[in-house]
This record gives sequence, C-alpha cells and structure tokens, in this order.
Amino acid sequence: MRNDTDFESCKPGGYRPHFRVTSGQIHCAIYTRKSTDEGLDHEFNSLDAQREAAEAFILSQRGEGLIALPDRYDDGGFSGSNLNRPALERLLSDIRGGAIECVVVYKVDRLSRSLIDFARIIEVFEKHNVSFVSVTQQFNTTNSLGRLTLNILLSFAQFEREIIAERTRDKMSAARRKGKWIGGRPVLGYDIDPRSSRLTVNADEAIRVRMIFQLYIEYNVLLPTVREIDRRGWRTKQWVTNKGVTEGGRPFTKGRLFRLLTNPIYIGKIEFKNQIYDGEHDAIVGVSAWEDVQHILQQNGRNGGADVRSTDAALLKGLLRCASCHAAMIRTYTTTNSHRSPHYICAEAQKRDRGHCENKAVSEASVKAVVIRQIRRVSFDPRIVAAVVAKVHEIRPNMMVNLELEHQAAQRELAALGTKLLDLLSNAGYGEQTMTEPMADLHERIDRIECRSSEILRELRSLEGESVDEGDLRVVLAQFEPLWEILNARERAQIVRTLIEHIDYSGKTNRVTVSFRSPGVRGMYRGREDP
Repeated sequence: MRNDTDFESCKPGGYRPHFRVTSGQIHCAIYTRKSTDEGLDHEFNSLDAQREAAEAFILSQRGEGLIALPDRYDDGGFSGSNLNRPALERLLSDIRGGAIECVVVYKVDRLSRSLIDFARIIEVFEKHNVSFVSVTQQFNTTNSLGRLTLNILLSFAQFEREIIAERTRDKMSAARRKGKWIGGRPVLGYDIDPRSSRLTVNADEAIRVRMIFQLYIEYNVLLPTVREIDRRGWRTKQWVTNKGVTEGGRPFTKGRLFRLLTNPIYIGKIEFKNQIYDGEHDAIVGVSAWEDVQHILQQNGRNGGADVRSTDAALLKGLLRCASCHAAMIRTYTTTNSHRSPHYICAEAQKRDRGHCENKAVSEASVKAVVIRQIRRVSFDPRIVAAVVAKVHEIRPNMMVNLELEHQAAQRELAALGTKLLDLLSNAGYGEQTMTEPMADLHERIDRIECRSSEILRELRSLEGESVDEGDLRVVLAQFEPLWEILNARERAQIVRTLIEHIDYSGKTNRVTVSFRSPGVRGMYRGREDP
C-alpha cells in the first residue's frame, strides 16, 4: 500500500511546493531546452546554466529527500511550440515507467510554450503522481490557485511566442519586398556572403546555369536536358553548413531542373507569396532566354509534353490556332470507311457550338504540307541565307568566349575533385583495396568532366578553323528534303518549334499563315498558302 506524505520546501521567497513521497527519496529529473543551436558548442552553454540552477535548487531541498537523477534530458535546438523533442519524449517515457517522481525546470516555458501541449504534459504528470517545479517562478501545482497561476504564466509564454513569430514573419516579408536574401538553401550560381548575407555570383556556376538554360531551349524537353547535364557531370549546388556538414551536389532530376528553370532569382528577382520583386543581387541569365524557357515550359505544361512525345501530333500541337477567334485548334478524327483521318478544329467551336466560330475543320496532313513547304522556301531564300551567315559570324566570338570560360571552369572543378579524391584516399588508409561509394562517385564525375573538357577543345578548334560561306550554306540547305525524311517525329517537332512562333488557319479564305519566330526571318518573309 502506498503512503503519500506532503512536505514543504524551504525555497526563498515563500514558495512551498508540495511533493508526493513514497520513500525516503524523491527522484527528480531536470529538463532543459533551448530553441536554437546557437552557442551549444561552447564549453558552458544555456543548457548547462539551466541544469546548474536546477541542481542548486534540488541541493537546497536535500533535507526533504530530493535527489537529482544523473540522466540528462536536454533538448538543444528544439522549439517549445510542439512536443516533437527527443529528450521530452524520453522524459515522458521514464515518467510512465515510474522512474521519476518530480520534474524540475528553470522556467515554465522551457517545458512548453503551448497552452494545449502543456495541459497534455501536466495530465501525464498528474496521472503518475509526478510533481512539477519551476525554479524561478513561484507556484504550487497541488492546489487550484497554483494551477491557475501556472496557466496564466503559460498563456503569456504562448502569447510571447506568437508575437515573436508574427514579428519575424513581418520582418521577412519586408525584407523580401526590398529584394533581400533572407536565407534558405543556396542555389546553383550564387554564394552567400558570410558578412552581409547577400547573394554573390559564383562565376563558374553562373556559366553552368546559363548553359543549362540554353540546353533546355535546344532540347525543349526536361528529360533529354537532364540526360545531357548528367553526361557532362554537372550537379546541383553543393555547400557546407555551419555545422560542417556537406549538403547538395546531387545529380539533376526533372524536378530539380524544373525548379532551377523557374527560379526568378536568375534574372535578379526575388519571389515572395506569388509576387516578384527586384532583388539586390546580380542577374546571371538574360531576360530573353528566361522568357523563352518559361514559354516552352508553359507550352509543355498545357499538354504534359505530349507535343514532343506523340509520333503523330507532335508537329502542329500547340502552334496551330484559329485566325477568326484566335483560339487554339485541337486535334480530332473523322472516320470514313473505317479509316480514321486526323483533323484540326477550333476549340471554341467544339466547346460551344458552330455559332461561336465559323472556322471549319482542316486536314492535319494539308497543314503539315504547307508548313514544310514554307520552311523549304525560307531555306532557299538568298536573303535568309545571307542573314544566317551574318548571324553565325556575329555569334561565333561569343560562342568561343563561352566555351573558353566553360573549359576554364571545368579545369578548376577537376582540380577541386582531385583534391577531394586525395583526401578520401588518405583517410581510407594505406593499402586499402575496397573502392568506397564516395570514391566511385568522384571518379565518375572526374571522367565525365574530362570528356566534356575534351569536347569543348574540339568545338573551339572547329570554330577557330572553319568559316561559313554562303555557297556552302546553300548546298547544305538544299539537302533539307532528304534530311527531313530521316528525322524522327520529336526531331521534326523540335525544328518546327525553333523556327515557327505560331500557325494561323482561316476557314474563310482556306489559307494557312506561318509566322516565324526570328524577327529577321519574320520581317523578310511571311508565308501564306492554301492547304
């Protein structure tokens, strides 16, 4: 049979907590908590100070049988707004196991800053006859007045936490609107200045980011772009945390590439709550390249990328629109003698009725034939040939500069990877034969970057030793038709989307109008033809 005896402490200030005693000793657990991990690596930190104060209190009550348990219940770097704390979970488990008769904390808010959570904890204490003491606050949980005082103190603790959270959110919102970097995971292309906490351009990574945007413009699809990025040995941003842990440096996936391509930080902007603000940092991607990428992503997003996967509908999907109401024309089928024939019809006419748009359906084959003829005519136009030659001569110096910069960045990365490999080898021990996973990964990355470096040198030699002649270009363009025949559906669609901005079909005149993407070509040529 359990005999419980109440006794009073001698705590200065008149505070007399009551304990339930079952034997000559009362086993006290000291719980400490700190919201952040700042300063926890010091020899004497906040958790030590809290425990020292609690131990001093228990020592002052030794005449009443209080004894501090040696087990430490320390939650460093854990918020008091929830119960997801390992030391607290261990404390409650030991209470349920009957190993603890009293819990001592420095202040009430060390145990919890949530009134609801605190009530749950106190319920566990009362169920197992465990007393609770706050060293710096005077209350007694064994009577109604003490519990009322406790709840009042805790309500103010929760109010303080919520006010701090609101102020923090307001401060972050104001900083975002001013274009400031307020923390988070670093992104490829930028470093964080430790003194000013501002974003600074990482020259080598910036080159890589610009090339990733160009690769996506070239491929028009995420997965082939990811494959090319992986072939070149490029990884996501790698950085070292304040605790010395290396994060990032992972292979690209479709999701990671999509997040990179849609991050407005690369054009010098900051996004906050779906609003875009001018940032304090420098842009590393041109606005035109950014807009081209967003247009392609939006185009693919509407049809799930079907325009580049479908073998039949790839060429016109997303490009063909109604000249009467400017709505998109969608693919459908007509069946004649069990034979399905693809046609395009105005989306407005199909969704509502023919009265909303008078455009009739048009055969897919006839529109494709017009588009191919227009591209062929453009390729034979001497003005276009001259413009292409001039454009090549214009962009060649810039291409060579970019390749040279990429080659230099690759050499620096190879040197850094070589240093990491030597460090791993030295730490592995002399004569060890087993190739660890980090070593294998480094070797693979080194091989891929070396291959890419060799490709860059070949491209540079090609650009330095060759010149574009109008006569040679006309010969190449003359091969358009046989070349077109051997291309697959995805390659044909890629060429069409590179050259053509949109295609209009007018049911009144039965004409197809092809609008080219390049301003130069659009200014010299605008193709209209009956299908």
